[in-house]
Amino acid sequence: MTRVLYLIACAAGPAEYLDEGVRQARSREWDTCLVLTPSAARWWQPRLAELEALTGHPVRSRYKLPGQKDALPKADAMLVAPLSCTSLNKWGAGIADTLALGLVSEGVHLGVPVAAMPYFNRAQAAQPAVARSIADLRAQNVAFLDGPDGYDAHPPRQGDPRAFPWHLALDAVEAIACPRP
Repeated sequence: MTRVLYLIACAAGPAEYLDEGVRQARSREWDTCLVLTPSAARWWQPRLAELEALTGHPVRSRYKLPGQKDALPKADAMLVAPLSCTSLNKWGAGIADTLALGLVSEGVHLGVPVAAMPYFNRAQAAQPAVARSIADLRAQNVAFLDGPDGYDAHPPRQGDPRAFPWHLALDAVEAIACPRP
């Protein structure tokens, strides 16, 4: 595998099934590196070794210390999935208080193709900051995946995190990272 994908996951329901997203990315020949928000890392804490074995890389959730070497290879593309409502609004506002948000905030302006697929409910989506954040990310050339090509907000307490469309997210990553003439 020569293409490197940073799969960046927030603490939203499908993060519990992140291993499925990794398997699908690897089946498409992406060398997949995981970066988790601190909350998502806490969800996986008892099983982080399983994710590291699956990817062959350390799972990152915190900034490295000054002077430390990067533990992950350079990304050819980044996918933020699932993207929580909280992380969407922080990212849209330029707040990079976690490694996960810092990497994509910087990466998109370094020319790394970035896609993001949300997972939150309609009540959260109705918050006015959501539409502003989506518009701000799209203005930065982030492929925000909602509607028929991604994920639409579900009714409160009715989401199905197991049915998260990883395949659509990976289709989008391939379209922006490996465009065909």
